[in-house]
Amino acid sequence: MTTTRTDTPPAWDERTQLATFLDYVRDTARAKCEGVSAQDARSAPLPGSPLMTLCGLISHLRWVEYSWFQVVFLGEEDAGPWTDEDPDREMRIAVDAPLADLLTDYEQQAARYRTLVAGHSLDDTARRPIRDGRHVDLRWILLHLIEETARHNGHIDILRELADGETGS
Repeated sequence: MTTTRTDTPPAWDERTQLATFLDYVRDTARAKCEGVSAQDARSAPLPGSPLMTLCGLISHLRWVEYSWFQVVFLGEEDAGPWTDEDPDREMRIAVDAPLADLLTDYEQQAARYRTLVAGHSLDDTARRPIRDGRHVDLRWILLHLIEETARHNGHIDILRELADGETGS
């Protein structure tokens, strides 16, 4: 299945532009994983980064959105897979999951968050503070998720090229 992506919003208001760019970087992450073998999806070819796998990065992106939207913005209890002893557990446990399942979870969650974002003002503030004690607004969370996903798309691109020579997407 080929993912159709666009970074051109259907309207030019701020909300639509931010939502379009977040969907674009999400779609890019998924597109870069299309057709990769199960073995390559679990491969960690960078000696200094043993958790850097395609499965691990998709899991990380899924859980990062969970953390920002559900834990920080909505103030829900943190039920993420990480622990104080294993803060990167979402990447570690992903190598035991099929990439297709991780991608499906990521897309299903993204659909829920599209609804969440549509139902709030960009000026609404998070219920939980960030590390420095401030309460960010939804706009900042969207910008941060665009930045983080785009950054990890670079990692995904490198891993994919190292795995099977696929570039682009």
